[in-house]
Amino acid sequence: MIVLSSLKQSLMITGFIFVMMLVIEYINVQTRGIWHDVLKRGRLMQYLVAALLGAIPGCLGAFTAVTLFSHGIISFGALVATMIATSGDEAFMMLAMFPGKAILIIALTFIIGIISGLLTDKFIKIPAGQGWRRGKDLPLHHEDNCICCPKGEIKRQLYQSSMERVLLIVIILILSAVIFTGKIGPGEWNWVRITLLISMLVSLFIVVTVPEHFLKEHLWNHIVKVHIPKIFLWTFGTLLIIGILMQYINVADWIADNLIITLLIAVLVGIIPESGPHLVFVTLFFNGTLPFGVLLASSIVQDGHGMLPLLAESKRSFILIKLINVFMGLVVGLLALLVEF
Repeated sequence: MIVLSSLKQSLMITGFIFVMMLVIEYINVQTRGIWHDVLKRGRLMQYLVAALLGAIPGCLGAFTAVTLFSHGIISFGALVATMIATSGDEAFMMLAMFPGKAILIIALTFIIGIISGLLTDKFIKIPAGQGWRRGKDLPLHHEDNCICCPKGEIKRQLYQSSMERVLLIVIILILSAVIFTGKIGPGEWNWVRITLLISMLVSLFIVVTVPEHFLKEHLWNHIVKVHIPKIFLWTFGTLLIIGILMQYINVADWIADNLIITLLIAVLVGIIPESGPHLVFVTLFFNGTLPFGVLLASSIVQDGHGMLPLLAESKRSFILIKLINVFMGLVVGLLALLVEF
């Protein structure tokens, strides 16, 4: 059961990462990197956009930020801003259980994320995309064969489809079918399932319309062969190990009466790249047994599944972001406890 659950989550996460990489690659080539250049002009805009991605409930915004960082489009500090601002799937639970306090947490982590991102880039110099081994930037070409939607050629391309195009179409159709039926992803119709399906339709349009050069060089060789296998294996392995450990460890039993120890536990549990453990602290706060400051610290440190793709590609970046998150979580949590917030 744990293996099957981990496999389903891994497929959903990897599928969304694939779609986001594909769409960003497509947009970057179509616009000749214009939007890429706009984001690079102002760091403040990067921090705002990155923190906004993190503030979106769920992990989709965090996955997008990792993709942008992996291609050198946003800075390391901007990625830190996203991960501090995100609370993963727990944001949905908090909004349902205590909407007023949940909005306050989202607003505070958004602001703290922007400040942390700015300070990170000021004191820590890590080039965006440094963890990805094969090139930092999205490959840009200006040749005619990189026109992404060639008029009069689409029908011919479909009739003479290459093996790579057929495989990508089949993969996207299968992913769309299992998401539509709820086999992977949300079990009910909600905005996450709708967003995933829309993303799949967009990716299908791209795969069907782009020329062979773009499909093979940008999508197949760059995304499918380099990134996707590692992302899936790391995601599946991590989720499987965490799932097995959670069968034998009851995180709620670890929480002691001492507030400092409770804060340390909350921050340490937040290091786990998984949404589930954080629910313990959400529930305790809802029951009135946990201070707001501890829940805020936990929300700062934990980022749901958002960091798993980064773990697959750059262990150094993963560890460094987690250390920054832990530091900010402890500082904010201690200040909140001191003022009894």
